Amino acid sequence: MSGRHPALRYTQLTLGGMLIVAAPLASPLPGPGGIALFAGGLILVLRNSHRARVQWARLKRRWPRTGGLVDRAMRRRSALRRHAREQMTRRRARERATQV
Repeated sequence: MSGRHPALRYTQLTLGGMLIVAAPLASPLPGPGGIALFAGGLILVLRNSHRARVQWARLKRRWPRTGGLVDRAMRRRSALRRHAREQMTRRRARERATQV
């Protein structure tokens, strides 16, 4: 986030906000266009705003199942690492259970 020019960050943040606002307007149209717009806008906002990331972390703490699902759908690196770590933990637990 800090490596990019501030004007580019603000432009992407504004575009993300506009996509989020446009999502309900596109939802009556046939197809999943509103969901795609919302997801794209959310990705842009989360990548360019520290405040939005803090708020997102609070929401994920309150609703962890939904937050994890959304993170995996957005293919966030943190979610992919967490998912791989959980799979490794489950695999080790299964191996210990079969050794006993």
